[in-house]
Amino acid sequence: MSDTEPPIRLAVVVGSVRPGRFGPVVAAWFAAQARRRAAFAVDVVDLAETGLDAGFAARLEAADAVVVVTPEYNHSFPGPLKTAVDAGGGAWRGKPVGFVAYGGLSGGLRAVEHLRCVLAELHAVALRDTVSFHGAAGAFDPATGQPREPGADAAADVVLDALASWSRTLRRAGDEQGVRA
Repeated sequence: MSDTEPPIRLAVVVGSVRPGRFGPVVAAWFAAQARRRAAFAVDVVDLAETGLDAGFAARLEAADAVVVVTPEYNHSFPGPLKTAVDAGGGAWRGKPVGFVAYGGLSGGLRAVEHLRCVLAELHAVALRDTVSFHGAAGAFDPATGQPREPGADAAADVVLDALASWSRTLRRAGDEQGVRA
């Protein structure tokens, strides 16, 4: 990031609203990873607190990039997250989207695959690399909220690097066209 380039406004979306959900733990860890970088200004958007309509859409509109933190429910992503994605509508256009998934044996990856299809229809740029936690409740130290998996920080770095690159590229494209990408 240059001295004149504004920070990338990154929305980290907590995609589950269920009581007793694990998403806030995962989102807090990822947001901390992003905040270590001067390139990002992080906004954690918890759907349980923000709502699934205008409140979410406004925060999405303000973001340059998004990371969706999602569990896998019944081989897909949660219904309230689908409602929020739909409410965001055109605000997704031209935004890079990364994923941090968690779940049982699949680590939430089936949820991510379904999200990719939905977000493609909204003209978002879904990143290929994903952070995934298998057996999520056991993958984090309950005392520290940190992942037990040694490669988690490196996986987060890969996603953050890609988000930074895509955000800058899409920002330049939007500037050249006289529109916000």
